[in-house]
Amino acid sequence: MNQIVPYPLWIGHAGDGRDYRRILDAGIQVVVQLAAEEAALQPPRDLVYCRFPLVDGLGNPAALLDSAVRNVLGFLQAGMPTLVCCGSGRSRAPAIGAAALALSLNLPPAQCLEMVVRQHPSDVSPGFWAEVAKV
Repeated sequence: MNQIVPYPLWIGHAGDGRDYRRILDAGIQVVVQLAAEEAALQPPRDLVYCRFPLVDGLGNPAALLDSAVRNVLGFLQAGMPTLVCCGSGRSRAPAIGAAALALSLNLPPAQCLEMVVRQHPSDVSPGFWAEVAKV
């Protein structure tokens, strides 16, 4: 789990999303889970939790991608420390986090993705990124 400094955004994998002690110790208030193949989390009641069952590749419904990005955007704009996690933490979470940052900062999505991958190990699926970047 890595913070995308200086923003209240953390990117992580499925195990990070279940590490509630670490999440709470970091001051994170929101967990956004993106992996369709992962079981739904059972976070403590102190945390806001959203789940968007996305696959790592082509074929996600545009409305679901849009909802995931805009929910993360809303949490960032509200200043709520947010963890975005997916299966391995290398594709969906960095892509959705970068797209939300792009909207928040009014920057090109590719520029924000570069910023995210400099701070978190990533291997973003080109097909998934192409769909997310359209949001």
